[in-house]
Amino acid sequence: MAINYKIPEYDVLRDPQRCIACRVCERQCANEVHAFDPESGTMRSDESKCVNCHRCVTLCPTHALKIVKNPDTFRLSAYWKQSDIGEIYAQADTGGMLLSSMGNPKPYPIYWDKMLINASQVTNPSIDPLREPMETRTFLGKKPGRIERNADGSIKTAGLPPQLKLEVPILFSAMSYGSISYNAHASLARAARELGTYYNTGEGGLHEDFYEYGPNTIVQVASGRFGVHPDYLKTGAAIEIKIGQGAKPGIGGHLPGAKITDAVSRTRMIPKGTDAISPAPHHDIYSIEDLRQLVFSLKEATEYQKPVIVKIAAVHNVAAIASGIAAQRRGYHCH
Repeated sequence: MAINYKIPEYDVLRDPQRCIACRVCERQCANEVHAFDPESGTMRSDESKCVNCHRCVTLCPTHALKIVKNPDTFRLSAYWKQSDIGEIYAQADTGGMLLSSMGNPKPYPIYWDKMLINASQVTNPSIDPLREPMETRTFLGKKPGRIERNADGSIKTAGLPPQLKLEVPILFSAMSYGSISYNAHASLARAARELGTYYNTGEGGLHEDFYEYGPNTIVQVASGRFGVHPDYLKTGAAIEIKIGQGAKPGIGGHLPGAKITDAVSRTRMIPKGTDAISPAPHHDIYSIEDLRQLVFSLKEATEYQKPVIVKIAAVHNVAAIASGIAAQRRGYHCH
């Protein structure tokens, strides 16, 4: 056994009394798990390639096959699971980075069902919640340094920088059209409008059918500049400049050309069937001053009617980066 031997996740069990070496499993397996051995006249299996799709089990005419979880394991602990050790072996063996599709490969807890919004920090606690509901309305945007009042005593609101009004202090984070489907994007848009909050377009532009949801839409300007044009910027309630995010550290984004359909091509303003590559950095932002220039370019394009948000990743020196952004803010805010 090699020192870098990776224990197969599954075992292929073949009943020699039932197997007739018809080679159906060999012809049907896309991963080349099964192979015929002409010397012995029997079928062999390479468990390291098995993904437990069960195609061979289903198509075997004599039901000679069974796929089971491999009981053999590394020496495990509470910190080092089988999958963790296997991935480290694979990275060490190849010298590369493991890439996989997005999703939840592990049973992460669902915090949404346990979320508690304590509104008593921003308003007086209600004596009777049935008749005095707490208000969860939140405003995002630059606030004046001091309160000014009109002649009748009311608070002056004219001339304030653009504000975002949320009925609930929850936003839908960015998911781009093309990476998710038309129906998924429509669901986010309708939910945001129904809840009185906002959803983020992500870096894939905004399909023309969703312009009607503009008052509940945050349009994103990312490194690839996909789908960014004046009408797109003016449609949203706010503009987000995405500098970085934890989901794509260091390598940027890659949407395969197979997902660039006619509608996605038109929305993103790229040729149909071509890969959409989002660079990790913005190639026109190398300093806080460069970022400031982009902010004011976006403000001019929208006639200073839209708040501009800067999204940065929570890296080790995030405090210094956020301080630099805040120092240049002059009418925009970061999160």
